[in-house]
Amino acid sequence: MSKYRAAAVTVSNSAAAGRTDDRSGSLLEERLTILGFEVVNRVVIPDGIESVETALRKLVPDHDLIVTTGGTGLSPTDLTPEGTLRVVDRMVPGLAEAMRAATFGKIPFGMLSRGVSGVAGSCLIINLPGSPKAVAEGLDVIGEALDHAVAIATGDFGRHD
Repeated sequence: MSKYRAAAVTVSNSAAAGRTDDRSGSLLEERLTILGFEVVNRVVIPDGIESVETALRKLVPDHDLIVTTGGTGLSPTDLTPEGTLRVVDRMVPGLAEAMRAATFGKIPFGMLSRGVSGVAGSCLIINLPGSPKAVAEGLDVIGEALDHAVAIATGDFGRHD
C-alpha cells in the first residue's frame, strides 16, 4: 500500500449527470495507482468554480494528492483552474508548464489548456485536461516527479534525497 493518499476528481457536467462514462477518471485512477499512490477517493462533480472549490476543500484535509481531470479549456463552463485557485495556498507552476511544453509541436491544442498546480496546506493539487489521452500524456510528463513533489509538500523529507 502506498504511503500517500490520492483523490481523482472528474469535472464534467455530462459525467456528473450520468450522460457519459467517466473514462478520464477511470484512467486517472488507474495511472495514479500504477505510479504508487493509494487512490482512496474518486469523485465526479459538475463544472463550475464553486463545485470545484467545494470538492477540493472537502478532499484536501484527508489527501496528499488531488488530481482533477476536465474543465481546463476555453469553453464558458471550463472553470476548474478558477476553482482550484480559490483553494491553493502556493502555486507549483512548473508541473502545468511542463505538461503544456511537452505538447508543443505535437498536439496543436495542448497550449490551450489552462490547468494549474499548487499546494493547499500539505496537499498537492494538479489540473489535467478532460480527455483520457490528455490524462495519460500529462501523467507521462509529470509522473516521475509526483512522489518527490508529494513528499516535499507533506514535509516527508525522509522519502527523498
